[in-house]
Order: sequence, then C-alpha cells, then structure tokens
Amino acid sequence: MPSGKILVAQGGGPTAVINQSLVGVALEARRFRGVERVYGARHGVRGIINEDFDDLTQETSHNLELVANTPSSALGSTRDKPDAKYCHEIFEVLRAHEIEHFFYIGGNDSADTTRIVSLEAQKAGYPLRCIHIPKTIDNDLVGNDHTPGFPSAARFVAQAFAGANLDNASLPGVYVGVVMGRHAGFLTAASALGKKFPDDGPHLIYVPERTFAIEQFLHDVKQTYQRFGRCVIAVSEGIHDASGAPMASLLAKDIERDEHGNVQLSGSGALADLLCEEIKSKLGIKRVRGDTFGYLQRSFIGCVSDVDQREAREVGEKAVQFAMWGKRDGSVAIKRTGFYSVDYELLALDDVAGKTRVMEDEFIAPGGTDITDAFRLYLRPLLGSGMPDAFRLRPNPVPKVRNAAR
Repeated sequence: MPSGKILVAQGGGPTAVINQSLVGVALEARRFRGVERVYGARHGVRGIINEDFDDLTQETSHNLELVANTPSSALGSTRDKPDAKYCHEIFEVLRAHEIEHFFYIGGNDSADTTRIVSLEAQKAGYPLRCIHIPKTIDNDLVGNDHTPGFPSAARFVAQAFAGANLDNASLPGVYVGVVMGRHAGFLTAASALGKKFPDDGPHLIYVPERTFAIEQFLHDVKQTYQRFGRCVIAVSEGIHDASGAPMASLLAKDIERDEHGNVQLSGSGALADLLCEEIKSKLGIKRVRGDTFGYLQRSFIGCVSDVDQREAREVGEKAVQFAMWGKRDGSVAIKRTGFYSVDYELLALDDVAGKTRVMEDEFIAPGGTDITDAFRLYLRPLLGSGMPDAFRLRPNPVPKVRNAAR
C-alpha cells in the first residue's frame, strides 16, 4: 500500500533562496491528497544516512513562509559527495521509511546523487520517484538558462563592485576582488552590471573560461592604471594557467585542499593577497588593496533578487508536480521564454548529473578581460527590481587665481 511519504533534502553551498525551493516542495506536496507526511533530512544526504528527519507536515504554513524568505539552508547542508555504496545506503534508508518521493535540492553533485539513488531503486524494483531541484550560485548546471541562487549572488556581486568602484574613485589605486567560481565565471562577470559610466570599474574581468597569464595580467593592469589613474579588477577564484593549474596553487607557497582533494579556493584570501603582491612588487604601485568575497555572496540577507525568490519557489513546486503527475525521474530546469519569462522542464538525470556548464563564448569579450552586451542582456532581468544606482557631480571647475598659469 502507498505510504504517502516524501523526503526533501538540501545539499552543497547555501544560497539566498534555497529555502524558497524547500518550502515550495513542502507546501505544494501538502496540496495532494495522497501525501501523508513531508519529511526533511537534516544536513542533506548525511542526515538521510543518520535517519535525522524532521516532520515538515507539522510545521505551520506561516512559519514556512517566514523560513522561505530567510537565506541559507534551513535544514542544514553537507559537502558529502556520495559514491555508489553511499547511495545504496541512502536508498536502503528511504526504503526502510517507505519514502515514495525523494527531492534533492542542489547542484551538479546533488544531481548525480539523485541519479544513482534512482538507479538503486530501479534495480531493487522499488517504486521511488527521484527529482533533482536545481540550486547553485555558480550557475553551472547544464540544460538551465540559469539556476536559483545565482541571480541573488550576482546582484550582491554587482552592487559590491559598484561600491568598490566608488571607493576606488575617491582614493585612487588598484583594487582586486576575488569572486567564487572554480570552473564557471558567471558570478565574476556579474561584477560588470554595477557599471554606469564608461570609466567605471571593474576595468578588468578575469574568468576561468580563459587562460590566465601573470605577465599579461600585469601588462593589463599597468595600461589601465596609466589610462584612468586607477584600476578595479574582478577575478574568479578558479583562474588557471595554460596547463589548467589554478593560479592560487602556482602563486602560493602552501596549498590547502578540500575534502575532495581540490585546491582550496574559497574561504581564503590567498589569491587576492598574492595578486596584490605581484602588482606592488612588479609595477611599483603603492596603493593596492584586495578582498575575497568568500561566503558573503552566498547568503547575504539584505540583497536578494525578487525574480530569484519567485523562481526558486516555482522550481520546488514544479518538482512536486512532475513527481506526482509524471512517470519518470529527472532534474527540473529553467528555460527562458520571450524577452523575460520562464518555463520549467524535466530533464533526464543523465543529461545534468556530473556535468558543468561554463560561460558561452558570446558572453566574453574577444580580449578576454571584459564581458559583452549579450551577457548584460542575459543577466539584467535576473537581478530583480530596485537595483541601486550611483551618480556623480558634474564638473563645473572654478578658475584658478593663484595658480592661473598652471
């Protein structure tokens, strides 16, 4: 007999709108008569293995709505990257609890976990519907026009660089801002959306889709500094040389790695400091400052795109509808229609899982240090309403008296 139980979990890095997807699943599922219980797993797949579940059916709709508008993962997340054995254990727990529908909110790895769990259920002949719900600030899920979480993070990056540019214009020098993005430069490219005047920064943008050469970088900085008397630079944490080696590992003396063996790029100011030191020592520019945005861009509570909120809710709702009315597992995808509207499709898990989307060539300027108008047109609708703007005093110089000859 059907149990009427569903389980939802959140995986990977938190975002400003991931809870919209969670609440979308919980509230939409409660509309279906056959759903008896909506469980949430604490800390993603690790919570499933530990059978650490919350009964979201007992949560009030009002409080769920409050949680939906709160950034970060309300259920908690995990960086566990399950292999086949781990996914088998996940399946066994789901079967033991008679879960009939499994929803996993996350990025590339989460899609792959959903795919493997789906295969485990098929092999066992167990009726489990598995749906992956997209989420990642990196915007690197294939098959999607964009992914929930990215627009709000992009809005933060655009505004942060707009502010850094104003600061740099007041006290000229060189500013380096390092933005998340190991393989895809979408978030770093968003820095350009804060520009208003032709001489505004960022003047240089470096993304991992293009090879990074330190000599060319220093040449670019020198030319820009000579032209404007200052230079604002946006850099992806994943920039690499021609061999694919991360610049962070090439410039640093000590290399830190994460639990998957990857060079630790986030949560460290090393790359910004190293690039600043190169500029100081090789170009002789004294006022050089660097920042690493790190986790700030993921769950900043005061900078959320209303478009992102709406779509993050809808992917959760559509996931439930696909699960209840459809006959296959899959990954929900956002598709752009018209100038700006979206529709939702259910893609095969094999088409999304373990794959990485990078910025299209049409979004990157030929010189490799700027973005194109095509990217601006792509991103602007996603940033939402109420984007702040910056203005300048118009130059009305008063004639000199004591130094008239100068």
